[in-house]
Amino acid sequence: DAGEVRAATGYTIGGTPPFGHARDLLVLVDRHLTGFDVVWAAAGTPRHVFPISPAELVRVTEGRVADVALDEA
Repeated sequence: DAGEVRAATGYTIGGTPPFGHARDLLVLVDRHLTGFDVVWAAAGTPRHVFPISPAELVRVTEGRVADVALDEA
């Protein structure tokens, strides 16, 4: 819930960036994102985003590439 997100990350839902959290968290990067040259990530508020390559996103977050999105097929 929103309170859990704020406590874990220090940010509100809709603006949670992939790094810079209030505590260490496991970051999952959806495998489908690796097919793009650039993805846009939240930058701390619901109105701010920044571009980043998927490879750089994985590197800077020390994230794990995983199947996260639901397959609609």
